[in-house]
Amino acid sequence: ALVLNASPFEMGVLIALEALPFPLFGLFAGVIVDRFRKLPIIIWADLGRGLALLAVPACAWLGWLDMTVLYLAGFLVGIGGVLGWPAYQVFMTERIGRGNLVEANAKMAVSDSAAQLMGPGIAGALVHWLTAPFAILADAIAFFCSALLLRGIGPAASDAPKHAGEHVWQDIREGLRAIWRNRTLRALAWALALWQIFRHAYLAVVVLFATRDLGFSPGHVGVVFMMAGVGSLAAAWAVKPLNLRFGVGPTMLAGMLGTGFAWIAIGLAAGPWLAASLVFGLGLFLLDLSAMAFFINYLALRQSVTHDRLLGRVTATMICLTTITAPLGGLAGGWVAEHAGLRLTILLAGAGAVLLAPVVAWLSPLARMRTLSGVGEG
Repeated sequence: ALVLNASPFEMGVLIALEALPFPLFGLFAGVIVDRFRKLPIIIWADLGRGLALLAVPACAWLGWLDMTVLYLAGFLVGIGGVLGWPAYQVFMTERIGRGNLVEANAKMAVSDSAAQLMGPGIAGALVHWLTAPFAILADAIAFFCSALLLRGIGPAASDAPKHAGEHVWQDIREGLRAIWRNRTLRALAWALALWQIFRHAYLAVVVLFATRDLGFSPGHVGVVFMMAGVGSLAAAWAVKPLNLRFGVGPTMLAGMLGTGFAWIAIGLAAGPWLAASLVFGLGLFLLDLSAMAFFINYLALRQSVTHDRLLGRVTATMICLTTITAPLGGLAGGWVAEHAGLRLTILLAGAGAVLLAPVVAWLSPLARMRTLSGVGEG
């Protein structure tokens, strides 16, 4: 946004390429996760993403940095995520047991919240002091540190591969059938695929909107984005009481609806510096509060209904199906912003998510689902 003066459409292409590996390779990633030990996959995924990110400061130092370098780095980081994300989720499920999934996901959300509280502020300061390409060096180092820490986890009997199939396409079909036969997973697949269009349209333009339309500096963007971490932390604390009071399904629907209102709030940020910062920050708080309330339950739901032998394939296949539209969302967001403005793009994303939530309530079993045991097949 700042160093390369990227256009909205170029940012859309970048977001699309970061998401593209998930629909391209997600089905195959599930087979790999089910056939091999999970921890080495997570470690190698971290190392690969760290190396991909190192290309950015290296090219900047050599004077070669352009959008093409960012496109390639983003795509390679996405490949690491395709393998690392489902492997991590399955590994956690195997280690902590199915009865502790909601609590474990909530505690992981606390860890994520701490990162979101500190990360944006550190990023803003590093961009201000070192410029953006060299700030990414810290991100690469963080991946290497993660891999080093993960090497300290000792082995356990639960780490053994649960499946040793011979035919890749047969394994892929088995994962797809498991999702199709469960009406809740089936509904969530199409619902999240539609929601990802709006999310990635927003991601394509939000930094440009903050820096160009609102005039925020890199340091100020970092400070304001710390409100997202506060929202995540609030969700980690609130999700269990909300589930008990309203039920798992209604809490998830409220979370999806809340993301739409959050994007609308962010898109409405305007006026003097302080007023714009408050509205933008409150929008970020509501966004992560709502999204985390949804995804803590979603992850626990998906993990709880899947047989151990299929965990890797169902996890990766759901990620593949729910992100299949994400590249389209990034491209659409960049195109709309290029022709109609950054603010309107964010407002349209919010309106889309607000309209989507009642459709999902009507066409899925979520509104009637009180507990995870209410996740049925058929």
